[in-house]
Order: sequence, then structure tokens, then C-alpha cells
Amino acid sequence: MAKTSLPRRLLRWISRALLIFVVGSILMVLIYRFVPPPITITMIANAGGGRGITKDWMSLDRMDPAMGRAAIAAEDGNFCTHHGFDFTAIQKALASNMEGDRRIRGGSTISQQTAKNVFLWQNGGYPRKVLEAWFTVLIELLWTKHRIMEVYLNVAETGIGTYGANAAAIRYFHHDASRLTSMEAARIAAVLPLPKRRGAIAPTGFTRRYGNRIQRRIGMVYRGGYAGCLR
Repeated sequence: MAKTSLPRRLLRWISRALLIFVVGSILMVLIYRFVPPPITITMIANAGGGRGITKDWMSLDRMDPAMGRAAIAAEDGNFCTHHGFDFTAIQKALASNMEGDRRIRGGSTISQQTAKNVFLWQNGGYPRKVLEAWFTVLIELLWTKHRIMEVYLNVAETGIGTYGANAAAIRYFHHDASRLTSMEAARIAAVLPLPKRRGAIAPTGFTRRYGNRIQRRIGMVYRGGYAGCLR
């Protein structure tokens, strides 16, 4: 019997590995539609140096509605209408960065950030971006927008060693996320892009201005129906 050539064996191994990855990732996304992710790569990577991991899962329905609206106001104004990718926001971010804006802007949606935070890691360049796109498509197909926001607001880093809006509310304001004011929700949302550098307590400079801007937008998000998918 003739031996299978090396290229064919490699192709077979690659095909099997790809099939395992596709099936495994779909199963994982399906499980997390109903079960809270117990831990993420980001949490593990940041847990060194005695920081630990502080998180306290709270359903989106129990959180004050201001928190979801603040996230939309700060991170993704078209969250309820796009299908995982906001190409207009990406184009604007690219144009701003090419013009030399002092602050590098990103075009990632909340769906993309959720895919990255739950299933992947924080750095990695284009290979990670490809995987991020794959998982973004999956969660948009297999989860509801309500579930995407719920998971995002429970796994996003909101301070050094702190994850999720509820843990942030307890840390910064000494009560849980069910009693957040619009100001408190806005301050947590203002911390999300740079949780290790920004503080929600007595913020100054850009963080304070950004938080105030988010707080003003919360009402616009509500009145404009931009958070309708969270009900």
C-alpha cells in the first residue's frame, strides 16, 4: 500500500484542526449564551503581582438602565442596529489616526470588544483581529444584543484587577450596579478604554470631561431609542 505523501498528511491535519476549532468555538459560544464565562485570558494575564481578580456577575436586567446606555453612549452608538461591525466608525477612526490625532481612536464595536474579552487576549495584531472577527460573527448570530451587552458589562476590565460594572460600582461607589446614578454609570464607562490609567473616583482632566460628555449623551441614547435592544 502506497504511503500518503507528506503534503496530503499536512493538509489532513490542518483540516482536522480547523474543524475542531470551528466546532469547538461554536459550542463555546453556545454555552456562554446561557452560562456566565467563569474566567478570561485577560483576567489570568493580569492576575499576577498580587492584583487578584475581583468580579461580581450581575444580570443586565438587574443593573440600572443607565449603565447600558452609558456604554452605548461611550463605546458604540450604533450597537443596536449594526451586525457586529460599524464600518462608518472604522473609517472615521482610520481617518482620524491618519491625520495625526494625539489620541489613537479605535473603531471596535461592543460586540468586537466582547468577543475579544471573552474568547481571546488583548494584543496579537492581525492574527488576533481575524479571530476576533470570527467570534464577533458567532456571537451576533447566536446571542441576542441583550446578552452581548450583559456579558460585556460583566467581563470588561473596569480597574486594576476589577472586572465588570457591578464590581466597579462596589469598588468606586460602595453600592452595587442596580443603584447607579447616570453620573456613576458615565464614570465607569469613561474608564473602560484605559482601565489601568483612569479612575472613576474624582476623575480629572480628560477623564472628567469625557465622563461628563457621556453623562449628557445618556439621555440622548434613551430618547433616541438607541438602547432599545437592551430591554
